[in-house]
Amino acid sequence: MGIGDTIKNLGDMNKLRQQAMAMQKSLAGQVITVEENGVKIVITGDQKIVEITIQGMGNPVLNDVLNKAIRKSQELAAKELMNISGGQGMM
Repeated sequence: MGIGDTIKNLGDMNKLRQQAMAMQKSLAGQVITVEENGVKIVITGDQKIVEITIQGMGNPVLNDVLNKAIRKSQELAAKELMNISGGQGMM
């Protein structure tokens, strides 16, 4: 692989990174609400818990803990993706 190929690959990676960031921003702006059996969950498209209520009662501490768990699972998935891609992740 020559230097031209390396520069092209860097450009491709930058383009992929920009696309991923645009997609993440778009997802963050979308809100999903699910209500069943007295439980209501509001979550953004980028997997951030906005609200959880059970029979009309909310619990901000539960929201925070769930968001931390989701963030850790996303970090684990990103680490695995980097391992699969040979350390040439998009971030």
